[in-house]
Amino acid sequence: MPARQILFADAPVLRQKARRVRKYDAALRELVADMLETMHAANGVGLAAPQVGVSLRLFVIEIPADEEAGIPARQYVLCNPEIVKAVGEETEEEGCLSLPGYVGEVTRAAVVTVKGFDVNGKAVRVRGEGLLARALQHELDHLDGILFIDRLESLDKLRRVDQAAEEAPVG
Repeated sequence: MPARQILFADAPVLRQKARRVRKYDAALRELVADMLETMHAANGVGLAAPQVGVSLRLFVIEIPADEEAGIPARQYVLCNPEIVKAVGEETEEEGCLSLPGYVGEVTRAAVVTVKGFDVNGKAVRVRGEGLLARALQHELDHLDGILFIDRLESLDKLRRVDQAAEEAPVG
């Protein structure tokens, strides 16, 4: 399973609404495996199919383990996701694998519930708060042609960071 190339913000596919997943087959499972490998190689938390040049409503997320709290890493694969509930609001720093080296403060819902389908076409619901809520919203934005920079108050708020010192970008 080769890692795929992550496209940068100027790639046209990142500005288009992605197509619905219609086939839950071996090709989709291979794409998901490639996306997970690509995300891990880039030290990301999430990755949407358009970021690897595939216009499909699909993303992967992996929330790191919290060893102090005894919580293992959690992995999510969502096809055709939709937010069905959003509560509260919080502003946090966010980055993106398609804009490496840049971060900005983005306001998003504090808690979201997302429905969609897993890689086999089985209906799933995910409730997320904290990093998971942020990642779900960030990746869903990618499926609608929206980048985190579009959610900044101003591009003046975009900040360059030292990639060696930076925490993992969202996706």
